[in-house]
Amino acid sequence: MTSNRTRSAVRAGVLTTALAAFLCTGATAVSAASAESPSAPPAAVRAGVPAGVTAGVAVFDRQTGSFTEQLNTAAQFRSASVVKLLIALDVLWNRSPDALSAADRTRIDTMLRGSDDTAASTFWSNNGSGAIIDRMVARLGLTDTARPPSSHPGYWGYTALSARDTVKIYRHLLDSAPAATRDYVLGDLRHSTRCATDGYDQHFGIAGSFNRPWAVKQGWSGFSSGGCTASTATAAKADGAAGEPAGTDARTPAAADAVDLSRPALHTTGVVGAGDRSIVAVFTLHPAGTSYGKAYTDIGRLTRSLNVPGATRPAGTWVGTWGSGVRVRTQATTASGAITTLPAGVEVLVGCQKRGQQVSQPPYLNDWWAQLPQYGGYMTNIYLSVPENQVPGVPVC
Repeated sequence: MTSNRTRSAVRAGVLTTALAAFLCTGATAVSAASAESPSAPPAAVRAGVPAGVTAGVAVFDRQTGSFTEQLNTAAQFRSASVVKLLIALDVLWNRSPDALSAADRTRIDTMLRGSDDTAASTFWSNNGSGAIIDRMVARLGLTDTARPPSSHPGYWGYTALSARDTVKIYRHLLDSAPAATRDYVLGDLRHSTRCATDGYDQHFGIAGSFNRPWAVKQGWSGFSSGGCTASTATAAKADGAAGEPAGTDARTPAAADAVDLSRPALHTTGVVGAGDRSIVAVFTLHPAGTSYGKAYTDIGRLTRSLNVPGATRPAGTWVGTWGSGVRVRTQATTASGAITTLPAGVEVLVGCQKRGQQVSQPPYLNDWWAQLPQYGGYMTNIYLSVPENQVPGVPVC
């Protein structure tokens, strides 16, 4: 039997051959993430920002009317798809959802649930491009939000947005918007699909850290692959990075020209808990070249460190993975249906483990499978970054 030391060394450098076709495709280097047990929210207000990450964070407790977390709340980030909240609210301003055309209703549904870029670009082009942002800034009293910079006037995903302005957007939606608008928009956000329409897994951050009820609008930009389909096909386009050219948009005083447009961005925003008790906004920038799985893991760790009143956390142990195209299946067998494909190198929550079909990836044989409660399925333990066939400390299913 191979020793633990040899197993770790092999996983760190030798296993670069193609992965078995029925499991995954395109092996990559082992993730450096280690097993991590869940913990209760910190007693002190302290956001755990991973090394190399720039973050803006705000958590607002609607029950007490106070913030439980504030970090760089006024810092401007390029919004990526979080701006779709403003695009949708602009369409619905002084208009009931029932008054929408069937085409516009479908566009809003796909834009908010699946983060569809084509729908957002249609609204952006038809409704005045940057003027949408100007209108919503005035309507909601936003202080850090600005239309895209003069160099990219048609790129709605380059709209400047801050954590504190995002809290204002959700507070308007929850407390001031007409009930029909509130219920319609939040209904779509509660039905956020795991796989966005461009092939990115969008259930990171809030959606990956807390049990339902939650409603989320996420954003990402600057990544080459999200890897979220059963077939491993992915889109190469960065979410929110493209839009219809707006040509000669007028400039506004609150310009977004200084916003970082280069580093990979990953944002998680939404409401959490019974009665939508907490509003959470986490904006992050990552070092150039960061993989989607690494950023997904880092924003998950940051979100889990936050004091979010009303949130409940799933039981289990967080464990790193390695390889790309690793599939989550309905049962502990390679013959069972594929639910989705994990972002390469992402950290996953393991609820329990059980024996199933034996999997071979020379020099390894492993018949243990991990149950992933956040995905509702199983993955073979062979692609977990642990030295043994079983994950230490994780119970048997």
